[in-house]
Amino acid sequence: MLFETLAIEGPLLVDLERHEDDRGFFARSFFEEEFASKGLVSRFAQSSVSFNARRGTVRGMHFAVAPRGETKLVHCTAGAIHDVIIDLRPNSPSYLAALSVELSASNRRTLYIPADFAHGFQVLMDETKILYMTDRPFAPSAARGICWNDAAVDIQWPEPITVISEKDLRFPDWVR
Repeated sequence: MLFETLAIEGPLLVDLERHEDDRGFFARSFFEEEFASKGLVSRFAQSSVSFNARRGTVRGMHFAVAPRGETKLVHCTAGAIHDVIIDLRPNSPSYLAALSVELSASNRRTLYIPADFAHGFQVLMDETKILYMTDRPFAPSAARGICWNDAAVDIQWPEPITVISEKDLRFPDWVR
């Protein structure tokens, strides 16, 4: 696995280190020891799938409050997404900064998202599937969100929004 730092300290892009031959390729998508050796969360308690039927769908911006904050690995297994994270660490130099990356079945990238980040995405292709791994089980009592169009964060969604849940529409703006 190849780990790429981003403009915000903490999150990482993880690329496959492919071993190719006439059949295609083989690559590890996760290796506990390698994650641990880099000081990253290396134990994951839950794996979930998000299927998204329509291009333009927005999910987010979701996070969990301490002590139930979740570290996530997000990987697109079919289609493509514009994946967005927001730094919610109040003492961070990048506090409230948003960062986006494209994750797709074709680029095979994975985004490592530490706890204390909000996360969401917009679907770029019909019938897109996302695989999430989280270091702790989902706790509904800790679930929170930030409004998808909060002016303080200024996320630039690349597509017109076609679908967004009622719950996501009710999330408040972030109060500094």
